[in-house]
Parts: sequence; structure tokens; C-alpha cells
Amino acid sequence: MSLAGLKNILKIFGGSEPTAEEKRELFKEAALMTLARATASDSNIKKVEVETVRQIVERVTGEEVSVADVRVAANSKLFESAPLERYLEDVGRKIEVQDRLHIAQALAEVINSDERVSSREVVFFNMVAGAFQLTPAELAGLIESE
Repeated sequence: MSLAGLKNILKIFGGSEPTAEEKRELFKEAALMTLARATASDSNIKKVEVETVRQIVERVTGEEVSVADVRVAANSKLFESAPLERYLEDVGRKIEVQDRLHIAQALAEVINSDERVSSREVVFFNMVAGAFQLTPAELAGLIESE
């Protein structure tokens, strides 16, 4: 599946400015990458978390991903060259705040899916929110009207 290759993330990480369609694909890849990495954030990957990621990615992106896609994205060699936080900072500057919020909300859903929240998962969530420059008000759903 094309999302698991994370090619748009690699492209913007190289400094290019994405088109509107590339931003949409960037959101999809960032959602998969972030949610997949969350399954390993507490070093205890559970089937329920992987299945939750599959369901959420399909719901928010319209793309079907397999268990293998989730595992590939969670352990991508991409993270050997730079930490996830750095990728998310770059992605966050390219996608809309609503898309960043969708990812953060989906991340909370994944973290809660096994009915246990570890301190590592909390640290991971906070890192993602910080990398995306999401404020506490935005995370609480308080977005100023235009």
C-alpha cells in the first residue's frame, strides 16, 4: 500500500513545498506514521492497538491498511535518519491545524484502545502535540471562529 512507503513525508523533508493534493497525501501518511509508532511507544505492541490503527486510518483517510502496513510504518527505516519529532515538526508546518488535530485525536484513541495508558504513551502524545504546535485550547476543541 502506498501510504506505508511514506514517500510524501520524505519529499517534504527534503525541503520541497507540497501541492494541495500532496498535502492531503502528507496528512494520510503522517496519520499512519504517527499512529503506527504509537503502537510501539510503550514497547508493548498489542493486537488491539494495531487493529485500532487500521480502523482509524481507514476512517480518517479512506485508505485501507493491513496489519503488515502498520508494522512497517511503526518500524520504518525512516526513523534511522531523524527522530519522529523532527518529521512531525516539518509535516505540521505543511498541513492544516484541523488535520493535525485529527491525528492527535486519533492518537488518543489508539493510546486508550488497550484500556491502559502508560507514562511512555503520555510522553509520546505530548511529543506529537508539541511537534504539531497544538495548544491546549486546540486539543480541547476550542478553535477560534473566523
